[in-house]
Amino acid sequence: MKFRVLIFSLLILFVYGCSTSRQAAKNTSPTLSEPVDTVNFAELNKPPEDWYRLDENRTQFRGISAKLAYNTLLSDKEPKRKVIVAIIDSGIDIDHEDLKDNIWTNEGEIPGNGIDDDGNGYVDDVHGWNFAGGSDGKNVEHDTFELTRIYSKLIPEFQNADTTVFNEEKRKRYQYYKKIKSDYRYEIEKYLTQYENIVQFENTLQQADSILTAHFEGSYSEKDLQNLEASSREIAFAKNVVNYANENEIDSAVIVDQKKHIYEFAKYGYNPNYNPRHIVGDDYDDKTERYYGNNDVKGPDPTHGTHVAGIIGAIRNNSIGINGIADNIAIMPIRAVPNGDERDKDIANAIFYAVDNGADIISMSFGKSYSPDKWIVDKAVKYANEHNVLMVHAAGNSSENIDVKPNFPTDHLVVSDDSLMADLWIAVGASGWNPDRFVANFSNYGKENVDVFAPGVSIYSTVPDNKYERLQGTSMAAPVVTGIAALVMSYYPDLSARQVKDIILKSVVKYPDLTVAVPHKAGKEAVNGLFTNLSVSGGVVNVYRALKLAEEMTK
Repeated sequence: MKFRVLIFSLLILFVYGCSTSRQAAKNTSPTLSEPVDTVNFAELNKPPEDWYRLDENRTQFRGISAKLAYNTLLSDKEPKRKVIVAIIDSGIDIDHEDLKDNIWTNEGEIPGNGIDDDGNGYVDDVHGWNFAGGSDGKNVEHDTFELTRIYSKLIPEFQNADTTVFNEEKRKRYQYYKKIKSDYRYEIEKYLTQYENIVQFENTLQQADSILTAHFEGSYSEKDLQNLEASSREIAFAKNVVNYANENEIDSAVIVDQKKHIYEFAKYGYNPNYNPRHIVGDDYDDKTERYYGNNDVKGPDPTHGTHVAGIIGAIRNNSIGINGIADNIAIMPIRAVPNGDERDKDIANAIFYAVDNGADIISMSFGKSYSPDKWIVDKAVKYANEHNVLMVHAAGNSSENIDVKPNFPTDHLVVSDDSLMADLWIAVGASGWNPDRFVANFSNYGKENVDVFAPGVSIYSTVPDNKYERLQGTSMAAPVVTGIAALVMSYYPDLSARQVKDIILKSVVKYPDLTVAVPHKAGKEAVNGLFTNLSVSGGVVNVYRALKLAEEMTK
């Protein structure tokens, strides 16, 4: 599913306080900077809108040094080619003021004539394709989670079965059914607890606001709150709660939105009786079927995909909104991710479509814990790998070590009974703007299966209807890496996708002595560890360093 970050599972823990030990880290960022005023992160409720593009030496924000790169390394250079970036996601608002001029156009297709002019199997795919919709133009907005789909399939076979007559093979399937049923019930209980936490925090926040309003005899500002010296435990508690809400950008609208998500999870995601696939109209049992869907690349809820697209390629220097990381790119929208878990068949076809229509990079901000038809996705990943297409995937928001518990899709492929690795794959974890909470508490990690970290907290980018918002998740970190890759490819077109991946991993900023709070599930014991042990590269991506390394490699 799209990596929505539900932020309430650890709320009460944070409100009442928790501590982690950290050591000072050696700053290994570029040293082309003048002295700057010290940033007091403890008093900062939110970072600048462009923090993730800033340079740490100049601003103390651990961004990717994109501004520095454009102002120095690229100041007298022009991009040498347009890079096509396919974004497999929930849909993209291709008419957004800060995106529309960077949207890919299929030059071989005549708009609106109802004919597959270029013969690629997709009618009127002028700006991409939608595999989560039907030929009549209708779309799947909500879908179930993969766990629910597996559980739903197993229920008729095992719910009331006589286990005494099972043979060995049937007994193994029954044990699998019991595990799936247990996992399903765990997820239901988790979200019930999460909903209770939301309501509890909502009530606590309202109480804290009332206490502070009474203390200030009316409304108060964030500055008033920061300057407030607590005269009682009640005031101290209220200040702590409101500060936490401000720091994490939690207000009444966010709370309502999170309640809505959990309601939708119950109504659609975890409902074994819900199945919207008839809307698509394909033969879903035929996993090799390629040609279905429609050309509505926006879909019913393109918020997530539009935000991802802006991080990568919002139009630069147009005095509107934001600047994307990459220059001279074409964004190819491919809709395959509803509100719920994406389906393996759709993801495989989205990858095939991207490769066959000229994508240089595929950005994938989605994932799930189960992949029953992994083989068809593996086949598509292998196809992309063989065609020199770089794939960038979000590591996931489950606060887990994915060396132990996989997040799908992966670069570990099983094709024709042979196991192999997709070497043109980058899995991305999320880092934050506050050095005291450097690794996002929701981010997955893994010394073997997460390649790099990138900014993924409080990321300001495009959303539908010419608007802009801050969102967070490894969904936001992955397009940061995609943008860097696209920028390197645009200015250094002779580099292979493999070389670009190597450049990104070798040019990271490392903090070898930095101890961080390792992400963990609610209720699990907090553990500290070295940041360098949370990924393959041990660092955070940096576009300035990547471009310098690219220059050295092409001399």
